Amino acid sequence: MADRKKFRTMISHSQGMVFPTLHTPTGAVPADAPRWNPQRPSAMPHHRYQSAHERVALPLADRTWPSRRIERAPLWVPVDLRDGNQALAEPMDTERKRRMFDLLVTMGFKEIEVGYPSASQTDFDFVRHLADSDAVPEDVTISVFTAARKDLIDRTIASVDGLPRTLVHLYTATAPTWRNVVLGRSRAEVHELIRDAATYVLRRVEERPDADMRFEFSPEVFNLTEPDFVLEVCNSLTELWEASPDRPVVHNLPATVEIATPNVYADQIEYMDRHLARRESVILSVHPHNDRGTGVACAELAVLAGAQRVEGCLFGNGERTGNVDLVTLALNLYAQGVNPMIDFSDIDAVREVVEHCNRLPVHPRHPYGGDLVHTAFSGTHQDAIAKGMTHHAKQAAEMGVPAEQAPWAVPYLPIDPGDIGRTYEEVIRINSQSGKGGIAHLLRTHHSLDLPQAMRPDFSHIVQQVTDATGQELTHKELFELFRATYLAPALDGPVTLVSWSTAETVPGEHQFTCTLQIDGQERSCRGTGNGPLSALAEALRAVGITIDILGYAEHSISTGPGSPAVAYAECRVDDVTCWGAGWDTSVLTASVHAVMAAVNRSGRASS
Repeated sequence: MADRKKFRTMISHSQGMVFPTLHTPTGAVPADAPRWNPQRPSAMPHHRYQSAHERVALPLADRTWPSRRIERAPLWVPVDLRDGNQALAEPMDTERKRRMFDLLVTMGFKEIEVGYPSASQTDFDFVRHLADSDAVPEDVTISVFTAARKDLIDRTIASVDGLPRTLVHLYTATAPTWRNVVLGRSRAEVHELIRDAATYVLRRVEERPDADMRFEFSPEVFNLTEPDFVLEVCNSLTELWEASPDRPVVHNLPATVEIATPNVYADQIEYMDRHLARRESVILSVHPHNDRGTGVACAELAVLAGAQRVEGCLFGNGERTGNVDLVTLALNLYAQGVNPMIDFSDIDAVREVVEHCNRLPVHPRHPYGGDLVHTAFSGTHQDAIAKGMTHHAKQAAEMGVPAEQAPWAVPYLPIDPGDIGRTYEEVIRINSQSGKGGIAHLLRTHHSLDLPQAMRPDFSHIVQQVTDATGQELTHKELFELFRATYLAPALDGPVTLVSWSTAETVPGEHQFTCTLQIDGQERSCRGTGNGPLSALAEALRAVGITIDILGYAEHSISTGPGSPAVAYAECRVDDVTCWGAGWDTSVLTASVHAVMAAVNRSGRASS
């Protein structure tokens, strides 16, 4: 017992030395904690923070959003060129902005926030570039962002002159902390500030009667603002801007800083959906950020709760932890059989442009778009995927439709990688965690080798030895080379090789195998008979002291047509050692003979 305590003390001291800035929790286990949960309270000052329920009123009790389904995509509004751009260490220049804009148009976005023209000359110049270059399609609306100041509004209105359709996006922070600390104004004063700015925007727009201009308002930090105050402000602007069903206003309700679980945001959105005045004249929009890592969930639940429009960025770029990711949102719908209304048929092309324009990489594990999201290294996953792909191809053939049109149900792959321009090459990759199913899948897919089930564990063991030793993954080409060196090469390069051989059926059902063997550099002639060429070969080998039994055999062609090679696999017991060999030749008989000879040489008993 004393030794055990001493050992624990040593381990604890060692951990403290390795991680000197961390403090292992030492508080008392809560009295009501079950025995299976021995976690202890940490010393981190959690008491400094309040829950969302203590910070903002949450009046909705009879929520209905949990029982709804999303059956149609909302209007997606990318803000990469404004909100995303503001978050970059190196904001985009006009060339990068234009490339991003062209990508968004090509993908099918119909409303695009292109900048904050009163905040920088670059943004102003880009909006003018769009107006002067005739770059905006007839059905695309350009959104521009402005704070509630007359001089900034003037600059914003000047930037959009000549654009066919625009949305002027006015914002002001409305949450108590922002009112008190940042603006230094009361609720009434903030409302007056917003209404004055909205009135000025309306007046400036009315000076352009031929322009197609609509309005958007964002009560920044909506999710921490009193619901009655948000309603008061939004309803007053709906009336001021004379919203109608054919000329609706956008009320955009941002989770500017995530502060609660997504269900809380959904409750807030449903409350607004129910209580906004002239609801048919309002487009209810959301703009979640990702501070808690739940931006996607917030947006999805908000759509269930009544949101009709979602602002976000491709791959989730944005301030701090980013804006909600429109790629994930849209493809989540796609995976549920809902048309996303946006094209992602070449997701790598999309990612390439985003990485170029943002000068930020997309994480390899990022949903749908990362390099590794369709890749399985785990043996269990690889086996399931390989079987699923085989079943999918078979099912498509039975239905008489191309595989890319057949219903998709492959384990571990929510969508067909081919639908977003990915190949199946990266789906299964081989490292020390890989299993026999994935290895067999790669050999079959890329090299037309269909390893017998009984042979797969043997080769898997060989692969694992290599990957464990190197710590690296194997490409399908390296995998084939390892197979060749392990199972094919020994037939022609080992202690026992065939110098020459022939076989003939001497009488019906009886075959004779005649050969000259080179054994450890010395040639020996031998002959054997059997009920087939391979059994006759086994008998010939016994004549020179090599006892062999052929336990299993399989063969198949590599391709179709005359002259196509065949591969043969033989499981043999040589003396008391069981091993596999393989042969490759345009002659099936030659391939089978080589498979047996490879097994003999791999056994390590041939020379004895």
